Amino acid sequence: MAKVYMFLAEGFEDVEALIPLDVLRRGGVDVKIVSIGDGYVVTSAHGVNIEADLMLMEAETDKADLLMLPGGMPGASNLYANEKLCQALLKQNEKGKKISAICAAPAVVLAQLGLLNGKRATCYPGFEQMLTDATYTGELVTVDGNITTAEGPAAAFPYAYELLAQLVNHATADQIAEGMRFKHLMKG
Repeated sequence: MAKVYMFLAEGFEDVEALIPLDVLRRGGVDVKIVSIGDGYVVTSAHGVNIEADLMLMEAETDKADLLMLPGGMPGASNLYANEKLCQALLKQNEKGKKISAICAAPAVVLAQLGLLNGKRATCYPGFEQMLTDATYTGELVTVDGNITTAEGPAAAFPYAYELLAQLVNHATADQIAEGMRFKHLMKG
């Protein structure tokens, strides 16, 4: 079973965390919510409190198949301000292991760490100027090597299904998308 750590900081974007969490868990992925703050309860950008499974110091990030970053502001800035998390991301990339980020997080975290240099990536419109050494695609979801980026809240479902396909398989991602009526929505 694939192991994923999703990092939450104060001010994270609700749907960019909860939709991928839900989809991946439905698909049988072991997703742990990791608080990078002072306590297990993390407050979203819209005032929703989420209780994390682990604190950052408890997470064995070197054993994860995927390190995942929701966006939102100031959530993305708070992620970038955490040195231990930044070091975990750099080590994950050095090993060629999967990293994903959505909304502001690709620009505010991954680009500033140099993880998008020479890669294709997407992010929330208005943050693309931070992708100075990457090629901005403007797509809902962009995959380049070990890094998957997504545009924003509306991209949370396609982002989650892409990650599920990578971690499990396309058939499972399609089955979950059909069961959640996403495919029906897209026929619209």
